This record gives sequence, structure tokens and C-alpha cells, in this order.
Amino acid sequence: MKSNKGKGLLGLVFILGMVALFGWFGYDSMDDIKLGLDLAGGVSITYQAVDANPTAEQMSDTIYKLQQRVAPYSNEAEVYQEGSDRINIDIPGVSDANTILEDLGKPGSLLFMDEEGNVLMTGDMVASAKAGMYEQNGTQYVVQLILTDEGAKTFAEITQANIGKRIAIIYDNKVESAPTVQAAITGGQCEITGMKSFEEAENLASTIRIGSLSLELQELRSNVVGAKLGQQAISTSLKAGAVGFGIVVVFMIAVYLIPGVAASIALALYVGVILILLSAFEITLTLPGVAGIILSIGMAVDANVIIFTRIKEEIGHGKTVKSAIKSGFNKALSAIVDGNVTTLIAALVLYWRGSGTVKGFASTLALGIILSMFTALVITKAALNVFYALGFEDAKFYGVKKEILAKDFLSRRKVFFAASLAVIVAGFVFMGVNKGSKGYVLNYSLDFMGGTSTNVTFNEDMSLEDISSKVVPVIEGVTNDAGTQTQKVAGTNEVIIKTRTLTVEERQALNQALVENFGVEEGKITAESISASVSNEMKKDAIVAVVIATIGMLIYIWFRFSDIKFAASAVLALLHDVLVVLTFYAVFKWSVGSTFIACMLTIVGYSINATIVIFDRIRENLKEMDGRESLVQVVNASITQTLTRSINTSLTTFIMIFVLFIMGVSSIREFALPLMVGIVFGTYSSVCITGALWYTMTLYKQKKTAEEKAAQKAAAKEKKAEKKA
Repeated sequence: MKSNKGKGLLGLVFILGMVALFGWFGYDSMDDIKLGLDLAGGVSITYQAVDANPTAEQMSDTIYKLQQRVAPYSNEAEVYQEGSDRINIDIPGVSDANTILEDLGKPGSLLFMDEEGNVLMTGDMVASAKAGMYEQNGTQYVVQLILTDEGAKTFAEITQANIGKRIAIIYDNKVESAPTVQAAITGGQCEITGMKSFEEAENLASTIRIGSLSLELQELRSNVVGAKLGQQAISTSLKAGAVGFGIVVVFMIAVYLIPGVAASIALALYVGVILILLSAFEITLTLPGVAGIILSIGMAVDANVIIFTRIKEEIGHGKTVKSAIKSGFNKALSAIVDGNVTTLIAALVLYWRGSGTVKGFASTLALGIILSMFTALVITKAALNVFYALGFEDAKFYGVKKEILAKDFLSRRKVFFAASLAVIVAGFVFMGVNKGSKGYVLNYSLDFMGGTSTNVTFNEDMSLEDISSKVVPVIEGVTNDAGTQTQKVAGTNEVIIKTRTLTVEERQALNQALVENFGVEEGKITAESISASVSNEMKKDAIVAVVIATIGMLIYIWFRFSDIKFAASAVLALLHDVLVVLTFYAVFKWSVGSTFIACMLTIVGYSINATIVIFDRIRENLKEMDGRESLVQVVNASITQTLTRSINTSLTTFIMIFVLFIMGVSSIREFALPLMVGIVFGTYSSVCITGALWYTMTLYKQKKTAEEKAAQKAAAKEKKAEKKA
């Protein structure tokens, strides 16, 4: 016994030491976490190709060129294609947009020069450049050039005159390559050798192509985001997260006793490691990314709750605590793996097909899912075994789940279906009303609609609080719209005010109001129209990503459960939750902004995970079903057995988001409120809708099969009667 306690004590010291170590490194790495524009501030620029139909190669080369140009400003800068003819550039941590725009707009020159520095040929004489490789005395990496007719003639002359000499290829005053001319090159084709890797060859080829690039870009918009707004969002989110985490820890310990302590240790380790990994993988954290972390924390809690519920059940069946812990983990494994893998599929597809904030959400969610599975299945288990070794062997420290009568959920399925349908129909009705009165089905914000950006230089440095309490009411008094967005340029008195699209008269009225109320010089007020920051292409990408992810999840559930009805029910429940939340957006006219997509994706992930848990229990009970039990009893029992898990998981996740809603800034509350609605209705759908859907489909199939058999039997009987006649 003393030996076990000694091992337990060493194990506890080791685990707590790991928590402390990773916690310290996690805290230390917070300053190194990359923050997106919405949290850190910076410059966001969107370019559009002047040419109507740029080629994929032209877009790729231009992106490469811009990547090289923005690198000196920030290693965190992102350059990505949007649709077929747009390029987005996000540069966090900077505020001098004009200098960046001037630098990015430089055309860049490609020159071929001799050893004396004389220009022999320009890049526009190159028709194409491609990287290649071949096996000759080892692997050789080359760049294959095809010249224009004029270039072929010029190149033949300059190579003839420079045999044995180097010709430097210079882009933007930087020598990219300086190959030695071996012989006069005629025919308009040549190869540049000497590259150490295919990547080096591809970069050189791309640089050469850029020099002859005919693609012209025009600036669609450029926005400067004040860093202070992000700092406020971060500080309040951290405080809210700490408070929410503390409440969840207290709840887990109060409800689950020793297992709750083990879970709290595992969750603390999770928080420390996720901070380290965010920094190590250089994941850009945005507001939607915060939503992804919240969802993964919820799933980490969920995994622990599933395990602890199983342990309680096993103890209730008469097993010892030690065997109950082992059996509980084994029985919970399939539900945890299936729920997390299903959500992980969605995250990977969203990262693959998404862009901007969607990709940020997907990356944090995927990382969080993998880590949450590890902490639940490894750290929590290790902690429980440690506590058992320390002498916590009595069942009273773990709780005993008593057998409770199965509640009859299925008898009320028609009521549940009708209630859900009524809510969804109401949503469509309100969308129609909104369309008729406002012109749009939902209250789209500037992110989706575009509008007017007014730059104002005040006579004093206005704080964020002053802007919110003094300036915004004046603006909304002119625009009669509550969707005003303000951004402060750090280190200046300049404030960017974004509103719906204003008429000329409204712009004049706004200018006059600012002059009268704040003494602003009218010459220091400028206005311009801005496009939507969430483009049609981004919306399409998000929709396509969700569709592909849904199909992927459907296939996985079908494969794992060997029943298409499980997959179909899960997808229908997922659709139900999304439509219900959309109803709230339509009825209460919640703003549909940049966080909307992340919010809906979070709800999708939460919904599918909750559904999998119930389906896993139905699958298990079907295998143990005897002839005395009906399908109704199995489904009702499965929902009842997982009811405590459904409530407790939803409650802990709700607490985290509720604290964020109470303590967070307006941008945080913008997605916290619909998330809370999504959690409530996600819980409702998992308990009241999913099992009922599967049962209804199964019942229909059984009925159809019985009718087919009856028809076949009747046909056989009739055929037999005809033979006798």
C-alpha cells in the first residue's frame, strides 16, 4: 500500500509539475502569438486585376511578387487569392498604409546585365519561364526559358558576345542568378542550370515571369485598423476566459468529485499547451480563432464528461473503482473518437477550402481537437490512476450513477418536430418581411454590404470610450443606423468611421455634425466608398467548404455506424440548428458581420459532436438488445443515459461563452450571443430531434420492407393459385 501511495505521490508531483511547466511556457509565449487584424491592428489591402480574365499563372506570379514585397514589413503578413481576380494582403502590426501601398504598387523591373553592368535585355522579352528537373549525373534542377521573337534575336546576339562570361538576372536591383554563357543560344529557348533544389528553380522561374508580367492591379480598398481595439478585446477575453475557466473547474469538481479534479488538471495543461502550439506553429489568432478554441475547450470538457458518466455507470453496475475507470475509458473511446474525428474532418475541409477568418477558425479548431483528445484520454486517465494510488479508492469519491427509468422522448417526437418546424418557418417569414421592408433578408453589416468610410482627424486624442460614448451617438443621429464601426489609428488623432453607404447630402450632414459638436476642421474630414470586406468569393468559398465538410462527415458517420440513417439524421439535425439560429438573426435583426461565418461553423461543430454521442449509445444498446426490448425502448434509454452528459457539457460550454458575453467588448458579444443560442438549441436537437429522426427513418424502412415482403408473399401465393387452376 505504501509503495502504491509513493508511486501515486510521485505521479501527482510529475503531473502538477508538467502543468506548471507548460503553464509557465504558455504564459511566456502569449506575447509571441500572431494576432490578426481584428486583434492586433494593421493594414488590410485588396487589389483587383484590371484585366477581365487573368490566368492562374499570372495570379500565382503576382501573389509571389507581393509576398516578397510585404515580407520586410511583417513575417505575419498573409497574401492570398480571392476569387479569380482579387488578391488580399493582410499586414498585422503596421499602420502606415500609404507607404506600404506605394511600395506594393511599384512595377518591379527584370533586367539581364553583363559583367560591366550594361543592360543587355529586359524582362518583357521573355515569353515564359518554367522550373524543371532531369536525371543526368544526379538530379539537375533547371529553369527553362522561352523568349519572344524579338527576345530570341536579342538573346542570340548577347550570348554570342558573352561566351565564357556571366549574365546577371536582376529583379528590383537584386541579383537573382548569374549563369555563365557556355555558347551562343539561338532558337529562342535556353536553360539556366545550377539550382540546388526544385523550389529554388521555381522561385527563379516565377521571378523571371514576374518581370514580364502584363497583369495590372488596381486598389479596391485599404483599411487601417487601430491596435488599441485589439488590445482591449484581448485583455477582456483573457479575463473572461480566466473567470469562465474557474467557474467550469468549480462545476466539474462539485459534480464529479475526484474525476472533476483530474479533468481540471488536464484542462489546465490543455490551456498551457494550446498557447505554446499557437506560437510554435505561428497560427494567426483572430476573433473567429478564439471561437474555435472555445469550441475545442467545450469538446475537451465533453470528452471528460462522457468518460466520467461511464465510470459512474460501471460503479453502479457493481464494478470496483479500478476496473470501472478502465472500463469507463474503453467504453467512452468510440464516442470521443467519432465525435472529434467528425469535427476534425470539418476543420480540415474548412482550412483547405476556406480563406481569411474561416481558415483561422479551422486551424485553431483542428489544433484544439487533437490536443483535447490527448488531454482527455491520456492526462485525465493518468491523473485518475494517480489519485486512486494515493488512496482515493472508495466509490463515494467518484459517484455512482443509479439506474433511472428511461424517459419517453419518442412519444413526443411529433411535438418536437412541429415546434422546430414552426421556429424555422417563422425564420423564413421574418426573412421575407425583412426583404420586403429593408431589401435584405438579414441585417448585413458593412463586412457584407460595404458602405462609406469617413476619416476624421480630431483636435484631441479621443479614447475608445470617448469615441463610443460621444462620437458614435452623433454619427447614428445622422445616419439613423446602429451599425456604425469605428477604428482608431494608433499614435494619431485620426479615427476611421465606417457606416452604411451615405448619400452626398448625408455626408455633408455628417461633416457638419462633426464640425459643430467637436470643432473638427472640415478640411480634415475625408470620405470614400468602400466595398464589402467579405467578398462574394469568400462567401462562396465558405459555403462550398461547409457543403464538402458536410458530405465528408456524412460519409464518415455512414462508414462508422454502417447505417446511412445515422448519417442522414445527423446532417438534418445540423441543418436544423443552423436554421434555428438564422431565425434568431432574422427576428432580432442581429448584425451579420465577419464573425457570422465563424459563429455558424462553431454551431455546426458543436451540433455534430453532441449528435455523435447519442448515436454511439444507440449503436451500443442495439448490439445488446434482446428480444424483449423494442426499438422505442432502446432509443429512449440511449437518450436518457446520455442526458446528464448533454446537459453538463452544454452548461460548461455555455458558462464559458456567457462570461465572454458579459465581460467582452462589443465585437466579442457579436458572436457570443448567437453562440449561446446555438448551444441551447444544439442541446435540444441532440436530445429531442436526432434520436427521433433516426427512429422515424428506421420505422419507415421497416414498414416499407414489411410491405415489400407482404407484396412478394401475396404475389407468390397468387402465382401458386394460378398454377393450381
